Amino acid sequence: MLDTIQRLRANIASVYMGNLQAVDRTILCLLSRGHLLIEDVPGVGKTVLANALAKSIDCRFGRIQCTPDLLPSDVTGVGIFNREKNRFEFKPGPIFANIVLADEINRTTPRTQSALLEAMSEATVSAEGEVHPLPQPFMVAATQNPYEFEGTYLLPENQLDRFLMRITLGYPAPDDEGRILRQQPSRTHLKDLRPVLRAEEVLALQDRVDAVRLDDSLVDYVIAIAAASRQAEDLQVGISPRGSLALAQASRATALMSGRDYCIPEDVVGNVLAVCAHRVVTRTPMHAGDTASARRIVQRVLESVPSPA
Repeated sequence: MLDTIQRLRANIASVYMGNLQAVDRTILCLLSRGHLLIEDVPGVGKTVLANALAKSIDCRFGRIQCTPDLLPSDVTGVGIFNREKNRFEFKPGPIFANIVLADEINRTTPRTQSALLEAMSEATVSAEGEVHPLPQPFMVAATQNPYEFEGTYLLPENQLDRFLMRITLGYPAPDDEGRILRQQPSRTHLKDLRPVLRAEEVLALQDRVDAVRLDDSLVDYVIAIAAASRQAEDLQVGISPRGSLALAQASRATALMSGRDYCIPEDVVGNVLAVCAHRVVTRTPMHAGDTASARRIVQRVLESVPSPA
């Protein structure tokens, strides 16, 4: 099992030459049946990372290039009239894939962003009066530029809450940037990348994550962190029950990636900021997209709750 995860990590890292923690976070979201939001400035490898994940798994890949004129039907699909059968038939959109890359998600309008809500929450799409199940495994890996960049729209809170994690990549270290300049992996290695996992193996790993034991003391710890965030004076909206579930599942996946079938407090602590900081709303006004303030407040909340250790 660990060998399988290591193969996946090495395959992605052969193309995305940078923040290895971001590679682990990406795999963790996949194992947790969660969705990933990658936010950073242009040119640091957001799309390369998401593409590398998709190409590393032998399953269906869908890409949605988000633009201001993108319509909800361009994402979910549309009904087309069949003259021979004298009825409308549903033609699935790119959301009907196992790994979906929503590139520059905050460049499309809120109306189109909301088309992803049902898919990300329930793995279904309602269209033409029918509910269509999405293939499994199913994961949305979305990228976005910071909100202060031109032509971006704020993601609403209910959309952000559907993402298991929100991460940033940062600039690569000088050695990594040297490898990027010499090898140009996005132009060479990426197109030749071969899958190292089948969809069935991913589903088996996700089932293994579900079986990881989360002790009652750690369940109480997650609940205490969420409760403290809801009572924090600096926060208008604290961590939701969906956020608590996400933190617990991310902790289980972290344990599995470490070769354990049980969680320890560090598994919870190490995921709090990535899982929870984008789910809270601060009371003090801040400029659009200021995630640093939310992270600082969530960090203080975390430090105020005694660890079971």
